Amino acid sequence: MMSSHVAGLDQEEADDQQLLQPEAWRTYMERRNALREFLTSDLSPHLLKRHHARLQLLRKCSYHIEVLPKDLALGDQNPLVLPSAVFQLIDPWKFQRMKKVGTAQTKIQLLLLRDLLEQLDHSHAELDALLESPDPRPFLADWALVQRQLAEVSATMDSFLTMMVPGQLHIKHRLVSNVGATKIPHIRLMLSTKMPVMFDRKESAAHQDWARLRWFVTVQPATPEQYELRFRLLDPQTQQECAQCGVIPVAACTFDVRNLLPNRSYKFTIRRAESATLVYEPWRDSLTLRTQPRPLEGPGLSHAIPEMIF
Repeated sequence: MMSSHVAGLDQEEADDQQLLQPEAWRTYMERRNALREFLTSDLSPHLLKRHHARLQLLRKCSYHIEVLPKDLALGDQNPLVLPSAVFQLIDPWKFQRMKKVGTAQTKIQLLLLRDLLEQLDHSHAELDALLESPDPRPFLADWALVQRQLAEVSATMDSFLTMMVPGQLHIKHRLVSNVGATKIPHIRLMLSTKMPVMFDRKESAAHQDWARLRWFVTVQPATPEQYELRFRLLDPQTQQECAQCGVIPVAACTFDVRNLLPNRSYKFTIRRAESATLVYEPWRDSLTLRTQPRPLEGPGLSHAIPEMIF
């Protein structure tokens, strides 16, 4: 099938060659090859697939605000080791306002990334159709239009790659109030991403009346993090069963939830604990597990609902 398709293309090229002068034919083939090279390197399906995966990851990240000295590069120093006096000098109301700015800026950035990637997908489809077309005119008389489109696609790709990295927050007013300090520190605010917290689906399992949950972060943080594990019984049948839910603060990456009902489905959700620097967290991982039935459990047996103890 593939060989017949290639043979068909070769026949089309042979027919085209008969219609074009030798010089025009060379120009036509050079420009077709240039377009083919662009589509296999700068705008390849593999590259677009990677960008889609990266965007999906960014949509699952949590976004935080970092307070840094103005002369410190992002990543040079953990903001948690900065003197707490810096945070005490920041006006709390202004900082909350900047967190709202950070939330809006992050949402806009993710929307723009989605739109830019859609443009790249559309451009790839258009250029690929042009490459497969037997019409030589775009490569000869209209080549300037094709070149302009290639330049626009390259600019779109540059914008997409630049926007993949969270940037500096735009501060219109001073964050540090004039408190009579002899030397007010020069600070700046940056947006930073933290990789999503995800359940380890191979290591998480439900037993008869308890479940062991494990989770991980692909990039380990420099300092230990606090997590919030939520669980709830799906389809509770009684008022007592509605109490089969809870929120558990955890300072590790594993926890055993006990006193569950046998042979029932539970939904578990994991996220980072709320922090003062969090500005946007659009996603959190969830996992549904079913506990194992009791031995010889039958429909006529009733079981008391155990008290929830953690």
